[in-house]
Amino acid sequence: MEANKLSAIPIGLGETQGNSVLANCQTSTFNPDSFRRSRTEKSQWESRNRMFILGMGFVGQFFANELKKKQNWIVSGTCKSLIKKKELEGRGFDVHLFDANDPQLEILNTLKSYTHLLVSIPPLVGDGDPMLQHGQHLRTTLMDGSLRWLCYLSSTSVYGHSDGAWADEDCPTSPISESAKLRLVAEEGWLNLAYDLGVSAHVFRLGGIYGPGRSALDTIIKQKPLSNGQKMRLSTQYTSRVHVEDICQALDASIYRPSSRKIYNIVDDDPSPREEVFAYARTLVEKKWPSRLKQSVSPERAESLSQEITSRGEKRVSNAHMKNELGVRLLHPSFRSGLLSIFNQMENPFP
Repeated sequence: MEANKLSAIPIGLGETQGNSVLANCQTSTFNPDSFRRSRTEKSQWESRNRMFILGMGFVGQFFANELKKKQNWIVSGTCKSLIKKKELEGRGFDVHLFDANDPQLEILNTLKSYTHLLVSIPPLVGDGDPMLQHGQHLRTTLMDGSLRWLCYLSSTSVYGHSDGAWADEDCPTSPISESAKLRLVAEEGWLNLAYDLGVSAHVFRLGGIYGPGRSALDTIIKQKPLSNGQKMRLSTQYTSRVHVEDICQALDASIYRPSSRKIYNIVDDDPSPREEVFAYARTLVEKKWPSRLKQSVSPERAESLSQEITSRGEKRVSNAHMKNELGVRLLHPSFRSGLLSIFNQMENPFP
């Protein structure tokens, strides 16, 4: 992985302890090979796409891996702990420390040399988006930078509830939770920043994210008791979700196939109840590894815990614009194909 800062051009002008003029002249000898090598490295850096990912979480890491497979991308990102930084560097990532609770503005100077920016840091309750808190400084720093594309990862939670009706990008937003309200504010902030900078920008409203290591299969295999919140969500009638591979497809499409639309729903075709998803996942596990799972949560118990949520109504989220305008053909149009793909790659999780 290339370093994220260009090294200075070495010209060999060091001083020596010797007394002879000859020694000093030899130390100052110009090295044309070093000069040409540095110019070549700079040219290679400037000729390639450079992605910076604010927040190397589940989606950020997966997308970074996808970009690393391509020859024309340099990828860097952030995480918030030294332990995580060392882990990610051990996997070949170029990583910078960035704590959203205590943001350091030095990261802005790093961003200036990148052509693409993916923002995958959620807003903080009580504070909002940690980068947009320094919006003017961010705008001033990036104004003369290399940025050409920006994408902010948001959530379908900004729509609130609509009693099972379909919600597309033109529907009014009605966020209920504080975090969803802050998401909506952050969407506007990043789009306004991109407008001021004159760069292509999108907001992706993601459904529930799942993928290898983060799915109903993993929850069932761990066999830990469900929280009340998880039990309550089991009986919701409609839940929009998306496999991480399809999120990466949409990101790719927005880079290589620009669209005038700014906001896209990134979800699959099948807003199914969580209970159905977990039942299918359990069937897969029990068929391959019978008698290894504990009793699942009672549907009746889940229903009794969920009365407060279901009384507020639900929604189904449309992905028509994503498919028609970005040209995305889902790899996993339903949770069944997504879970089966994850399951087929699993090794025996039981000792």
